[in-house]
Amino acid sequence: MASFLVFITSCVVLALAISGFKLKGADAARAFFVFGDSLVDNGNNNYLVTTARADAPPYGIDYPTRRPTGRFSNGLNIPDFISQELGSESTLPYLSPDLDGEKLLVGANFASAGIGVLDDTGVQFVNIIRMSRQIEYFQEYQQRVSGLIGDEKTRQLVNGALVLITCGGNDFVNNYYLVPNSARSRQFALPDYVNYVISEYSKILRRLYDVGARRVLVTGSGPLGCVPAELALRGRNGECAEELQKASSLFNPQLVEMTRQLNEEVGSDVFVAVNTQLMHDDFVNNPQAFGFVTSKVACCGQGPFNGIGLCTVTSNLCPNRDAYAFWDPFHPSERANKFIVQKIMSGTTKYIHPMNLTTILALDSNNI
Repeated sequence: MASFLVFITSCVVLALAISGFKLKGADAARAFFVFGDSLVDNGNNNYLVTTARADAPPYGIDYPTRRPTGRFSNGLNIPDFISQELGSESTLPYLSPDLDGEKLLVGANFASAGIGVLDDTGVQFVNIIRMSRQIEYFQEYQQRVSGLIGDEKTRQLVNGALVLITCGGNDFVNNYYLVPNSARSRQFALPDYVNYVISEYSKILRRLYDVGARRVLVTGSGPLGCVPAELALRGRNGECAEELQKASSLFNPQLVEMTRQLNEEVGSDVFVAVNTQLMHDDFVNNPQAFGFVTSKVACCGQGPFNGIGLCTVTSNLCPNRDAYAFWDPFHPSERANKFIVQKIMSGTTKYIHPMNLTTILALDSNNI
């Protein structure tokens, strides 16, 4: 991962703290924090003993270094493109030893591939950073930053930051529908399970608010039944898997309503619902309109639709990643990620509610 700045010596950090480090304005990019799963993990799982890793080729084949970084992408992921819009370098994984000194002031990525809203999601991956632990790390991060710039400036940095949280899809793919007659599917009918996941997601968002988050992009799931893995395992004749599509269609509207209710409770538009299902649907339903050859076949994989197993050096690998909407059996390609962020930046309330990120940045800049 490209470094943000050369290491700043402790005396310079101390001088910044004493002189009053500018946390906002043209001289400093807005801090950015990321929570969630493999769609936004940029390397935390590299430091864990887990099977949920993307630290081997051909992952990262189109990243600037041409090497795997831990991102589940051929190149950049959604947080990377958002960082570019903020005018900042990409945030480092929280577990990276390089995240120290002034680099802490850029923000941090706490995401971990395999996690879900629920703690029992992703148990097959063993050692992953569940949401409760990600928030604990966020609190630990704030203590570290306080040691650099003091409590008040740390509070300003966190309150003024942009936050992205992406989770929920694994609660269906890697929990409810992981195996036939799963424990959760025996416990809940699908509509009741969706209600349960939404209620637990709401608790996570309240906790983020309690620890200082004041602008939070909250993504829903993608079109779960349309990813190459589900086309291969559950789809019929190349059609999206109905049950997983039903889960997405129940989950995403409830997520929008849940964020609206939370905003009413706190009296401000803190939580911004990002309907990533609709954003994906655009190029899943009409890939050619976005310059993709296919939205059914993964660039990297094997079996039907390249949707079976993992993306490895022995997998089929497409020569032109920009022509594929999906990089591997579950994750969008770098180019698809860029389209998603374009919708986050400028989409209508159909895609992002109550306002898009361009509007948010303009509004917040007036408060600096």
